[in-house]
Amino acid sequence: MKVADYNHTVDHLSDRVYRFVLKMVKDESTARDVVQDSFERLWVNRDKVDAEKAKAYLFKIAHNLVIDRKRKEQRESVTDEVPEQGVETAPHDLKAVLQEALNRIPPHFKSVILLRDYEGYSYKEIGDILEMSEAQVKINIYRARVALKEYIGSIHVVI
Repeated sequence: MKVADYNHTVDHLSDRVYRFVLKMVKDESTARDVVQDSFERLWVNRDKVDAEKAKAYLFKIAHNLVIDRKRKEQRESVTDEVPEQGVETAPHDLKAVLQEALNRIPPHFKSVILLRDYEGYSYKEIGDILEMSEAQVKINIYRARVALKEYIGSIHVVI
């Protein structure tokens, strides 16, 4: 990858990577840190990364960094915290209900849902980013949607 290719990647993908990471971590400063670390790793490995595959490489790195941070937070968290009892939102706050449901599903399910439904990537692109086959991507999206549906329950929870 040439410097011009790297700069083009930064210009065209930084917002997308930021949105993806922000949906996963829900903290702007952490999201900016993860995005910066992702682009730093891309820069360090620019000689090994083909310019055409930079997008998949970048999202894969960002995804892995988020997973690593979450694992680290879980190890450091206090185990005697009080568990949440349910959605603490107004009944008509659909966005908050969906966000709470996303927060409760496993990170690998959350990643495929965010990439597919929020960012609009194809199954093949998601497979390249997360190093899965298209069939695995489809299965994970299905399972994630089932988990979201189970959490949300019926339409009465949302309305």
